[in-house]
Amino acid sequence: MNFLSIFVLIPLLMLLALWISRNMKQTHTVMVVGSSLLIAMSVTLTYMYLQARAAGDTSQMLFTQSIEWYKPLNICYAVGVDGISVVMLLLASVIVFTGVFASWKMKEQTKEYFLWYTLLSMGVFGFFISIDLFTMFMFYEIALIPMYLLIGVWGTGKKEYSAMKLTLMLMGASAFLLFGILGIYFGAGATSMNLLEIGGLHIPIEMQRIFFPMTFLGFGVLGALFPFHTWSPDGHASAPTAVSMLHAGVLMKLGGYGCFRVAMYLMPEAAQELSWIFLILTGISVVYGAFSACVQTDLKYINAYSSVSHCGLVLFAILMMTQTAATGAVLQMLSHGLITALFFALIGMIYGRTHTRDVRELRGLMKIMPFLSVCYVIAGLANLGLPGFSGFVAEMTIFVGSFENTDTFHRVFTILATSSIVITAVYILRLIGRSIYGEVENKSFLTLTDASWDEKLSVIVLIICIVGVGSFPFFFSNIISESASTFLVQLIN
Repeated sequence: MNFLSIFVLIPLLMLLALWISRNMKQTHTVMVVGSSLLIAMSVTLTYMYLQARAAGDTSQMLFTQSIEWYKPLNICYAVGVDGISVVMLLLASVIVFTGVFASWKMKEQTKEYFLWYTLLSMGVFGFFISIDLFTMFMFYEIALIPMYLLIGVWGTGKKEYSAMKLTLMLMGASAFLLFGILGIYFGAGATSMNLLEIGGLHIPIEMQRIFFPMTFLGFGVLGALFPFHTWSPDGHASAPTAVSMLHAGVLMKLGGYGCFRVAMYLMPEAAQELSWIFLILTGISVVYGAFSACVQTDLKYINAYSSVSHCGLVLFAILMMTQTAATGAVLQMLSHGLITALFFALIGMIYGRTHTRDVRELRGLMKIMPFLSVCYVIAGLANLGLPGFSGFVAEMTIFVGSFENTDTFHRVFTILATSSIVITAVYILRLIGRSIYGEVENKSFLTLTDASWDEKLSVIVLIICIVGVGSFPFFFSNIISESASTFLVQLIN
């Protein structure tokens, strides 16, 4: 068996073990063991990848394998990874692991909840290792479908409305994506749907002009592309804590990853011609999302609109088509995934105690729950780009890479995008000052407890990762930039 396939096999075995588990202890054991194995696998893969590169293996993708599934349409189960995939697998394994402990106190239909959570995780891992367009699309759908039940059954507030809105918008985008993938396959005249094979062929520019917007839009909706972002805040606000973590931390990254890996790489001429349209939309996402976060009073909506802004930066950087900006885009996916997962974890823990997410009803949390409050301050500082945290490294790489374009259009939009830094600082500092510090206004909060061991473990792991990326950025940027340059060759030329 190919080493990469174990990333799909482990969740499959977890599903089987969950199915036969008979109590909560067994369910928790399965999730802890499985998620721990996934982290061990991702770390091992990173080591193997670095060793292979150091040994002189310059292949575009490593550890590849292709098994024919359906010969009439030349569909294969094809897997492989480069530096970008390796980093995304690391991110996914960390979020899945921490999400398990953030869900530790889940009481309602616990086994069923973790079954859907594991299925979603399997889709994410399968997507990041796939190099066959159909296989990639299949895992993409596997990752999306569980979201409806996870939000609709285990969510809060307008959960059924939010779940249906999310599902309809993302499935609608999937239809565009499917047409785009089929157009790429038939337009290239390929003998398989292998990404690398199609990348070596030429799709007529007339067809690229049709299928590039469809593919970029199909993936972009999941990346919260304006004006198709409205599913995101509602979905985040209603989702259970761990689902919000996995959704914002990993699932939305499938959008940016797909835009870069499929739309930009396979249709470079259309990307050069039409990127300005999507650059305008992503620029709006960055600024609009930050301004929208400023006027929200619900903690989850603040973080959800913040995610619209920061995920907009990912697509924005990809469209700049420079190696530095592309490296920054992947760093931003990694950084934002960790930071937003930390935010949603802390919000869920605070809500579980206070039973409110309204900023106007929260005050003086530092005196009541100091551990959670300090961690919330750390998350806020990381989100606004304080040096030493991952957010600073990612955003500065994006802005420097974007400014490498010498034309007025790109530089003006880069300057506009940088304004999001100031806006982010405004809503983060106001939020921290209003909810964390001051005197406790609701006296019933005085009896509340601080974080439990499972919550502390989840939060500490995420903070260590955020500080690690911010303190040792070259380790990750070196892994990413080499792979980014390979995929940008056609765009730059």
